[in-house]
Amino acid sequence: MNIVVLAAGQGKRMHSNLPKVLHPLAGKALLAHVIGTARRLSPQTLCLVYGHGGDAVRTTLDAPDLAWALQEPQLGTGHAVQQALPHLNGAGTTLVLYGDVPLIETGTLEKLLHAAHDALAILTVELDDPGGYGRIVRNSTGQVVRIVEEKDSTAEERCICEINTGIMAMPTVCLGQWLARLSNSNAQKEYYLTDIVGMAVEEGLPIRTANPKHEWEVLGVNSKVQLAELERIVQRSTAERLMEQGVRLADPARLDVRGELVCGRDVFIDVNCVFEGRVVLDEAVEVGPNCVLKNARIGAATRLAAFTHIEDAVVGPDGMIGPFARLRPGTELAEDVHIGNFVEIKKSRIAAHSKANHLAYIGDAIIGSRVNVGAGTITCNYDGVNKFQTIIEDDAFIGSDSQLVAPVTVGRGATLGAGTTLTRNAPPDTLTVSRARQVSISGWKRPVKQVRRKE
Repeated sequence: MNIVVLAAGQGKRMHSNLPKVLHPLAGKALLAHVIGTARRLSPQTLCLVYGHGGDAVRTTLDAPDLAWALQEPQLGTGHAVQQALPHLNGAGTTLVLYGDVPLIETGTLEKLLHAAHDALAILTVELDDPGGYGRIVRNSTGQVVRIVEEKDSTAEERCICEINTGIMAMPTVCLGQWLARLSNSNAQKEYYLTDIVGMAVEEGLPIRTANPKHEWEVLGVNSKVQLAELERIVQRSTAERLMEQGVRLADPARLDVRGELVCGRDVFIDVNCVFEGRVVLDEAVEVGPNCVLKNARIGAATRLAAFTHIEDAVVGPDGMIGPFARLRPGTELAEDVHIGNFVEIKKSRIAAHSKANHLAYIGDAIIGSRVNVGAGTITCNYDGVNKFQTIIEDDAFIGSDSQLVAPVTVGRGATLGAGTTLTRNAPPDTLTVSRARQVSISGWKRPVKQVRRKE
């Protein structure tokens, strides 16, 4: 079985320099959605016909299992499939898909392929408003006799509600013969793939139709408005799937999953949360409003307070993170770690039962268990050229407003007094203080602002 994906269109109505098929939907390019669905059908050949923005399309999506066919210039859908023909296995069936119709489901295509075993199979759907689509014309016995594009249709034909989705499957041998006979004698001066329907009728080949389970499966994207409409369809479908699995959503309409979200039992997600890449939420995780998680794993019963941002990080069970916390790439938190408001952590490991509750920056650090990091603490890990590591061993206490100038180690059970600038290792079980001597100056007067007189 061959699959041809047509992805050469410019997409003028998108008003964008980005090729239409690369515009993102739920975190993936439109064309990536179609390729993913096609791969699930296990085709022998998967050929992408590209044209406008071709270099960007190939660079973004190229993979060993893809064949590429350049359509230049773009002279219609029939011309596009002609470019793919040299890549196709002559036996079996060829399925034609579109790079800007991203929501088609595997089950629908399997049904269409089954119908195309010895026939031309067309995916059709009835729309209340069929404007802009080619119409399916049937004879008095209900047999499909042709497809007419709206610009070439009569007033009577424009009243037909059954439309051609463009997705079709047919014997590959027949396809090659039909493509060689295509003509551009139409209003657009293009080679329409739909003209093969009339050829099939002439040859007496059966023409069968199949319908999608959901109307939205065949919706295409030609503008930013349509792209936004499909985004809401995808997100609503994702929200319903999550709720059916036991996830509680504060508002299903205010959820954005731009990748893969895997949830355990009794997970709660508040409003306006964004999940990118692959995110795993273990059992009983609570995600507060306006959180952003990208490529993260959150352990069971951990609570993420509002406006927490986590990227490429792992959070252990029973943690408390946020509000307004930021966990950057390389962060690994163990069990029962508390990270509070306006705390930023980067490329650091923090062991169980430690906490940094207020206004701190922890970068390139290894922190042991039961450590308290006071407010205003900074690990000074960067000298302008190189990064250095800070080590804080178990049961240490870091006083507020401390600066740890890496590379430096705070020993087990050590205490740093508030305001300490640590430039040498702090010994274990010892108080280390580094601050200027406090001085009070009597009789000191505050400066007074001088007022200039106008001359």
